[in-house]
Amino acid sequence: MKNIFHTDDSQEFVNRINQLTPQSKALWGKMTVAQMLAHCNIAYEMVYEDIHPKPNAFIRLILKLLVKNSVVSEKPYPKNNHTAPQFIIKDERNFDIERDRLIAYLNKTNELGVSNFEGKESLSFGKLSAVEWNNMFAKHLQHHLSQFGV
Repeated sequence: MKNIFHTDDSQEFVNRINQLTPQSKALWGKMTVAQMLAHCNIAYEMVYEDIHPKPNAFIRLILKLLVKNSVVSEKPYPKNNHTAPQFIIKDERNFDIERDRLIAYLNKTNELGVSNFEGKESLSFGKLSAVEWNNMFAKHLQHHLSQFGV
């Protein structure tokens, strides 16, 4: 698995994102390319922006027990996997804005590095290791960039 904390791997993701165009079509799924970029940004918004509510204790427990392992493991996501409601993008988005935001989040994550993420609290899953953070970020990007053929 790629490691977003390694500059070469992070740059490879940036290069793949830069291969996308507003006309890029999905090989599966319903999102447009701009919606996919906005969807990918949500994972980073949950880390860097205070705009997503923290789930209540009961929901967090359910997420930790039933969802966490599939999200933070190295096992790839299947095509057409169920999407959590807060990650669903229904409106149209601006491709350039969403692309630039995603690249900025990737660069920020890479610059902050492993030590910033070791034991860092996730809104949904509690404290995660840097490996779990990487797996979550990298496999989500891998899944959606592959979805759009880059």
